[in-house]
Amino acid sequence: MSSLSVTLVIPARDAAQTIGPCLDALLPLQQNALLSEIIVVDDGSKDETASIIKSYPVRYLEGAGRGAGSARNLGWKQAQSDLVWFVDSDCVAEAGALERLLPYMQDEKVGAVGGSYGNMNTHSLVASLIHEEIVERHLRMPNRVSFLATFNILIRKKVLEQVGGFDERFLKAQDVELAYRIMEGGFTLAFDAESRVKHYHLTALLKYLKVQAKQGYWRIWLYKKHPKRAGGDSYAGKIDYAQPPLAMCCLATLPLVVLSWWPLIVSAMLLLLLQLPMALALISRTRKLRYLSYLPFGFILAFWRGVGMSLAVLSLLLPSKQSVSVG
Repeated sequence: MSSLSVTLVIPARDAAQTIGPCLDALLPLQQNALLSEIIVVDDGSKDETASIIKSYPVRYLEGAGRGAGSARNLGWKQAQSDLVWFVDSDCVAEAGALERLLPYMQDEKVGAVGGSYGNMNTHSLVASLIHEEIVERHLRMPNRVSFLATFNILIRKKVLEQVGGFDERFLKAQDVELAYRIMEGGFTLAFDAESRVKHYHLTALLKYLKVQAKQGYWRIWLYKKHPKRAGGDSYAGKIDYAQPPLAMCCLATLPLVVLSWWPLIVSAMLLLLLQLPMALALISRTRKLRYLSYLPFGFILAFWRGVGMSLAVLSLLLPSKQSVSVG
């Protein structure tokens, strides 16, 4: 594997609180020659991100403030290496994170390989719920997958060139969209849950819910572009996909309460029961009863994702000059 060079690309925006620990964990890989270069793209930060990046022995690029996809494209196009490793600016790589991914590239059919998360905010229940749900899903994923996320992913540069990199129109779900095109290009995707980067998961519930609404919005645009992928992937299945529409059905029954409460009660109870498998899985794996709180957590998430998806559907049905088009 020594013949394959690796460039690390990190997109960063207003990352002053996390970019230092991120780079501190990654610099030894450059010093040990596992990385040929570290490129950090500052995507229009308003805080001290730029000055912090410039204090490290890395290559600084100034992005256009058009989102992480644009920043990543700017970075990988400057890479002079066989492989490009993407890590997010709010992640701290664990020991062996890159080394775990490299062997998969011995197989020329593998276009990209990704890894999992650790948790930098273990003190927070919200962050822990976010983290443990993700980890639970990752532990169920096989070595060959149909989904990869860009917080920890190694991609062949020739594959990025072949598929055209990230679709910058997607402000969310751009990593999934890229994964779909890599597979359409004839390559496979690999996954190793033992390759981990610790993430500063959000600790404020409302902020996380807003992010999930945006994720729901962009998922609809994702499936507009890739309709054959709407049935699920290695990360989420049909039960997960059914929850946002069911949450919207709950809201739709509200006017009926003047006649009967039963439609609302039945749909809400069904949505709550759909959270039970994940809650029990988290409790079983962690041996902590606090994860029973996933029941209301997942229940609320379904509504916010559903609202985001509903807004996207409306934008499709009622297009305007401001509507996003990715068709």
